[in-house]
Amino acid sequence: MMTSLPATLTVPPVYSPFPPRIHAGHVRVQENSTSWAQQWHIGSDALRAHLVQQDIGVFAARVLPEGPQEVVELLAEFILWLFGVDDDICEHGELGRHPGELAAQLSRLLRVAQEPRSPMLDGDPLAVGVRELRGRLAEYATPGQLARWTDGIREYFFSLVWEAHHRSMGSIPGLDDYTLIRLYNGAATAAEPFLEIAGGYELTPRERHHPLVRALAEMAYFVIGWDNDIFSFHKENRGPYYFMNAVQVVRAADGGSLRDALDRVIAQRDRVTAHFLRLRDRHEAELTHHQLRYIGDLGCFIRGNQDWAITSDRYTSPTDPADLPTAFTAIPTDERDEPLPIAAVHAWWQL
Repeated sequence: MMTSLPATLTVPPVYSPFPPRIHAGHVRVQENSTSWAQQWHIGSDALRAHLVQQDIGVFAARVLPEGPQEVVELLAEFILWLFGVDDDICEHGELGRHPGELAAQLSRLLRVAQEPRSPMLDGDPLAVGVRELRGRLAEYATPGQLARWTDGIREYFFSLVWEAHHRSMGSIPGLDDYTLIRLYNGAATAAEPFLEIAGGYELTPRERHHPLVRALAEMAYFVIGWDNDIFSFHKENRGPYYFMNAVQVVRAADGGSLRDALDRVIAQRDRVTAHFLRLRDRHEAELTHHQLRYIGDLGCFIRGNQDWAITSDRYTSPTDPADLPTAFTAIPTDERDEPLPIAAVHAWWQL
């Protein structure tokens, strides 16, 4: 069962070894993505009014500090669309507590992303929005990158149905299950193809599915997910169906106070970040130019998410201020070269 939560939970500066970067066109990206959300009526009027104030264009510009401005805008608009799905349909909508009905609706949206010529959901703003995005994305992405984008959306949607199950049951998942689903329910695998699209390169299947590269990508998704849970804790625990957060999950698994749980979650993401760096540096000479570029882009993804999280109204909550850090630290709380006691990610230490 849910427990009462304190008004605030102070988050200390977290470890980040990746340098901050931002695209030179970030102001225009922010303006154009805001106009896009308004034009296509993404989310309810109330949600959209909040979303366009959350610097999502700047977020995309931090994740993609180089490349065509049009691709950065596409990522910003896609993130706005994802928030429209997550916030409007899942977290606050009736379907978010009915996994079967949610699965049906998300499957229809996925089909529109896969095949924009499909007449499904005509007039639905989210369907119209993703159809428009898909058309413009095809101008910059290869067929393989488009396929990975829709695969990432499928993984994201599958995880949303899993979340809806726990909302319907009023249950908190176990840590191993939560860790597994957290690799996908932040939509990181759906946004990841933009790294290559903006960079103007494409990994071959052999390069992409190399065990080291795959593990580093998953570690990036883990850190991004854990960071979002840390920085969004204050905002999200105000909601009536607040189950999906690493702090809440760790506390339910291990007991103790919320402060203790937050410290454990920070230590977990620090240990994974340190392991990311060790593997990257240890095997650098074995990797191709494109693999190295991709791993560097994963670092931008991690840091871009961090910089946005501590500055955006989405998590700082100006009307109900969160106690978030204003900077990062270069010192991890845990850098041991030992696997986390989580079966879903144990293989990262077996390379």
